[in-house]
Amino acid sequence: MFGSSFAQDSRFKIPPLSQTAFLLDFDGTLVDIAPTPEAVVVPPDLLETLSRLRAACGDALAVISGRPIDQIDQFLGDVPFAVAGEHGVTIRRRPGGPVERAVLPGMPPRWLMQASDLLATLPGTRLEHKQGGFVLHYRAAPEKAEILRQTAERWVRESDGAFTLQPAKMAWEIRPTGVDKGYAVSLLMETAPFIGRKPVFVGDDVTDEDGMAAVHRMGGIFFRIPADFPTPAVLRAWLASLVAGKG
Repeated sequence: MFGSSFAQDSRFKIPPLSQTAFLLDFDGTLVDIAPTPEAVVVPPDLLETLSRLRAACGDALAVISGRPIDQIDQFLGDVPFAVAGEHGVTIRRRPGGPVERAVLPGMPPRWLMQASDLLATLPGTRLEHKQGGFVLHYRAAPEKAEILRQTAERWVRESDGAFTLQPAKMAWEIRPTGVDKGYAVSLLMETAPFIGRKPVFVGDDVTDEDGMAAVHRMGGIFFRIPADFPTPAVLRAWLASLVAGKG
């Protein structure tokens, strides 16, 4: 059903797969958002679709996520050729390759201590510590969004531009300024097997906009969920349609 409708819709026209590089977000894009990060479910056919897509585009398939790389590995194994984690803070350019880490400003340790103390008083919130910063989750307590934002903004102002407050899905993330998904896209597109190909980026929220902007500057193509694909399931159907009968 989806295959024929995609084929007839000019919005989804991309170059031949042999000339294309795919850079895909994970949560909310390849998989549905879950109540907690650990509860995400990878549909059984997704790994097969991604494996066929990687083969068809000469390995030029990367997952660019806010998650740490090891979490993406737990869900997808070595199916993606390259993985960027923590919004570009970490990059692994090939399966089994070394993990490159961006040079980051030092985060004041008291921020993390204060965040831990604050969230201990706010049931339903959760603190996630990352390499270059941390995330304040409030999915189970949406009424706490404003107090978390105000506190996080105060910390960011103290950094004199070294750190940025990034809104995410039911979360606020404090991360280093300038190290983002666009940074990861730019680095990956400089080396094989991505170099010289037309980049196609797919994401679902504000954390993906830097990646989309980078792809746009390169003359590539980007898609959004839900603007272009209503749900991750529809995106997965499109990716499957691209490799139908291949591999």
